Amino acid sequence: MPLSPPTVTRIINGPERWAALWRALGAGSPPADALDALLQHWREPQRRYHTLEHLQECLSAFDEIAVLAQRPAEVELAIWYHDAIHEIGVDSNELKSAYLAERTMTAAGCDREAIGRVRSLILATRHHGLPESTDEALLLDIDLAILGAPDKRFDRYDADIREEYHTVPWSKYVAARRAVLRGFLERPRLYVTGHFHDRLDAPARANLRRALKRLQPLRGLPG
Repeated sequence: MPLSPPTVTRIINGPERWAALWRALGAGSPPADALDALLQHWREPQRRYHTLEHLQECLSAFDEIAVLAQRPAEVELAIWYHDAIHEIGVDSNELKSAYLAERTMTAAGCDREAIGRVRSLILATRHHGLPESTDEALLLDIDLAILGAPDKRFDRYDADIREEYHTVPWSKYVAARRAVLRGFLERPRLYVTGHFHDRLDAPARANLRRALKRLQPLRGLPG
């Protein structure tokens, strides 16, 4: 049985960070219940990896490279919302997450161009193509930083992904998961930015190879 992730009871600097973020975005304040509503999504019981722990790890990674961002407040808001909606087996999660961020920013009186950029950042986390800006590159590398985590953390992440998709038969899960991991491993450059490439490329590739070795069909058992 995979180990359960530690309970995350607060985000770094909590409400103070949230309020400062909206000031940096040029908004007076977000809707009063916006933070609680957002965190309720991240706490949904079906989640195993896409939890508050993932959000906190992404914010920690962002803090290391915020000075590299063109519009750091927009990148940070995209981090808060990028997995706000996470329904298993649904391919519109990023679109719904972007819409949630868009609604909140609109209610807060944010600039329309800023809203559009945050929307684009969140949609980029579908990882369907190359990033179109420095901020997209930073966000995508942050989202994939888990691939280069220390062995024990990566292995727990890998087990948590399976737990999220536990209703998928093992044979189907193996085929889909191997395709995803191979896709990352076969990239000439796994991380776009120099910061993440230099630090995480080698451990990420080692982790991916180890995870692929674990993904073997169970012979003699129904899929």
